[in-house]
Amino acid sequence: MGFFDGYNIAVSGMSAQRTRINVVSANIANAKTTHTAEGGPYKKQDVVFEEVLLQENNKSNKTSEKNIVENPDLSLRGVGVKSIVEDDAQPVMRYEPSHPDANEDGYVAYPNINPVIEMVNLIEAMRSYEANVSAFSTHKSIDSKTLDIIKV
Repeated sequence: MGFFDGYNIAVSGMSAQRTRINVVSANIANAKTTHTAEGGPYKKQDVVFEEVLLQENNKSNKTSEKNIVENPDLSLRGVGVKSIVEDDAQPVMRYEPSHPDANEDGYVAYPNINPVIEMVNLIEAMRSYEANVSAFSTHKSIDSKTLDIIKV
């Protein structure tokens, strides 16, 4: 494991969770949006994560390189955003005949977004982000103490 590997892993997690926070925030902000540029109500979005290879092998150490090639589980991995997908749930229909987006029967299509569930998702993403910040800070503290010990 290299000197900056712990930082790279924590940063990949922070970046992925930042994207999730932005998407969930957009869902909350558009929970009552009945008309979009594409037509129809806003569609809820979700983030799909994937494992990403941060470092294929360690080129400075031949023994380590041989072990990584033979055992790919030793490769440095992080998390990334695979895609942002739209939810295909049917909109919630409410009877509001005076609404400008009401259909001929007086019903308005609202996004199928539960603000409570979205807030829970937001809190979970924020906690995951904070955990990655804590891991980054701990790694920084360990490296700082190590450098103090060897007097570099």
